[in-house]
Amino acid sequence: MHLYKLNPLLFFGFCLLLASCDPSKKAILTPKPDGFASLHFLGEQSIPYNLLYNNTTVGGLSGIDYDSAHGTYYLISDDRSALNPARFYTARISFTQNGIDSFYFTDVHNLLQSNGNVYPNNKQDPYHTPDPEAIRYNAISNQLVWSSEGERIVRDKDTVLENPSVIMIAADGKYIDSFRLPANLVMQSIEKGPRQNGVLEGLTFADNYSTLFVNVEEPLYEDGPRADVVDNNAYIRILKFDVATKTNTAQYAYKLDPVAYPANPSTGFKINGVPDILSIGNNKLLVIERSFSTGRLPSTIKVFIADLNAVTDVTNMPLMNSTQFLPVTKKLLLNMDNLGIYIDNIEGVTFGPTLPNGHKTLLFIADNNFTQIEKTQLLLFEVIE
Repeated sequence: MHLYKLNPLLFFGFCLLLASCDPSKKAILTPKPDGFASLHFLGEQSIPYNLLYNNTTVGGLSGIDYDSAHGTYYLISDDRSALNPARFYTARISFTQNGIDSFYFTDVHNLLQSNGNVYPNNKQDPYHTPDPEAIRYNAISNQLVWSSEGERIVRDKDTVLENPSVIMIAADGKYIDSFRLPANLVMQSIEKGPRQNGVLEGLTFADNYSTLFVNVEEPLYEDGPRADVVDNNAYIRILKFDVATKTNTAQYAYKLDPVAYPANPSTGFKINGVPDILSIGNNKLLVIERSFSTGRLPSTIKVFIADLNAVTDVTNMPLMNSTQFLPVTKKLLLNMDNLGIYIDNIEGVTFGPTLPNGHKTLLFIADNNFTQIEKTQLLLFEVIE
């Protein structure tokens, strides 16, 4: 999702506040019974604003995944072919238990349509302009899968309906195939189905790459209201796909936390949604909730452990005003507000290499929305089990 942030003067005041923070406050050590006891913050690194790489402008990095066999990271940009054709990058990142040592790009590839052409921007063809959000690597097939949110613009004289999509590509960006979406993900001109800019945000493979989980960022119209500063039963859907048949086999209801802070002014933009998910095995996911409100530049990022076992398949069930289902259960693992550092618009997460002490690592990436007052931020964590 593209976040449109306001009140940039608040950023400078916030920076002064950060200068007084205690850098020793790195660990959130609340024991959890799910294999993930806590996440220990190791460090961050930011990619310079409007960095040029191979004749492309780096920014809008909305998804990240790691190929452990080759030490390669895949990062997708949510540029809608506006600055450069839709694309993804490969990179190398080195780090230790003391933090991130280096980051550098190794290549960039265009995302290609089924006809072999790059994707158009919305001035060239608004009905086929992508909105890339997530990317995952399949180590068995050596292929990638990425998601697009599509478009929903409904006006009297200007209606654009473009369905979201989940697309398989080769490692060089060439189109291979697409997943078949269920009927409730079809864009409509009436208030039914997905909302604009709140659709397919997160992806993760599971079950040895035989399953793909996909999530919508915000509730479908028929599932109820968007999240607000009070609990209003805002449910999103996590969709399960069979990778072999590329079909949707189940859908699960996941309840969002309320928006973390009221907007200032009160009529300003505010949101809480899920920008990414990551399988941790046994039908459990790490789920990122990203909350932002006008008047406050940082985002509130919460990481939950979500359990999809023994929950209701809600594929054919609208969720609004319904209690006839068992939703996904979730437990808070980390609220990044408690780290005492500036946290930007986190949109992607991946496991990284194992540390010398045998502990897993997690890397988070922030989307700077191609604006100078935001940061393309990498955050590194050690997983304490």
